[in-house]
Amino acid sequence: MWKPLHLVPANTRIDFMRFHKLTFILSVVMVLGSIGLVFGKGLNFGIDFAGGIVMEVKSPTAIADLAAMRAGLNGLELGEISLQEFGAPDIVLVRIPQQAEGEGGTQAAVAKIRATLGDRWEYRRTETVGPKVGGELVTSALIAFLFAMGGIMAYVWFRYEWQFGINALLALVHDTVTTVGLFALTGMEFNLTTVAAVLTIAGYSVNDTVVIYDRIRYDLRRFKTMPLRDLINQSLNTTLSRTTVTSGLTLLSVVALALWGGEVIRGFAIAMVWGIVIGTYSTICVATPLLIYMKLRRRGGKGSKESGEAPGETSGALKKPA
Repeated sequence: MWKPLHLVPANTRIDFMRFHKLTFILSVVMVLGSIGLVFGKGLNFGIDFAGGIVMEVKSPTAIADLAAMRAGLNGLELGEISLQEFGAPDIVLVRIPQQAEGEGGTQAAVAKIRATLGDRWEYRRTETVGPKVGGELVTSALIAFLFAMGGIMAYVWFRYEWQFGINALLALVHDTVTTVGLFALTGMEFNLTTVAAVLTIAGYSVNDTVVIYDRIRYDLRRFKTMPLRDLINQSLNTTLSRTTVTSGLTLLSVVALALWGGEVIRGFAIAMVWGIVIGTYSTICVATPLLIYMKLRRRGGKGSKESGEAPGETSGALKKPA
């Protein structure tokens, strides 16, 4: 007979609420630190947002001489040109600032770069984004993010109660802000792919949160006199196996993408690795413990252990929460 996979023993009794105040402090520090990094150090905006020209070139030698390239290209008076190794020692990303002369200036800048590097280099791709388009993309990304956050909160609010909706939104803000802070800290390129990763992290995080909330709602109806702190601990322990399996398998996939998926999607994969870790953390240590401070109403009849399998009791890999 088939049995569900349990990486965590069924009788686990971890006191998650014991250190919830310390995790609150840690979360506040991470969020404030991320905001400080974004406004202080700033983000390394990709061409999608900043505008300009990006050229991917391959050196004729096994290792590109970035110092010699920089010395030659800086004399072209095209602005501050940045060079970045891109996935291999012989592949370089050349970033040129937006040219004031418009399309003609862009074509002239590309021609100067090609003439300086020479015909021995392989010119793999050239991308150009104007400042107006970059500004529109920034606005569109912010609107998409706000609509996604609002829609998720509205769903959780409608599905459960307003306390759950607010806590889920706080956890989402926590996850997304710290993800953006990670990019500010590391200096990784922040582009439209990163925005897609942030929105994906928000969806993944709320899925994890909803599963545990479903179990808490079930236990609120089942145990009318159990202290809320103990009830939350019990719900977290009951769903812990499901959380471990789901997060663990997803994490393995995105780690593989980060290591072997190539430079183009590495930023997305790294953001997802961080998002899965921080999303699982925020569900257990932020969104759920905050319920202690909300005046939850216990409604519905008392359940029984014989009434069937409760939400969250399976590993979650094959079954959905009730």
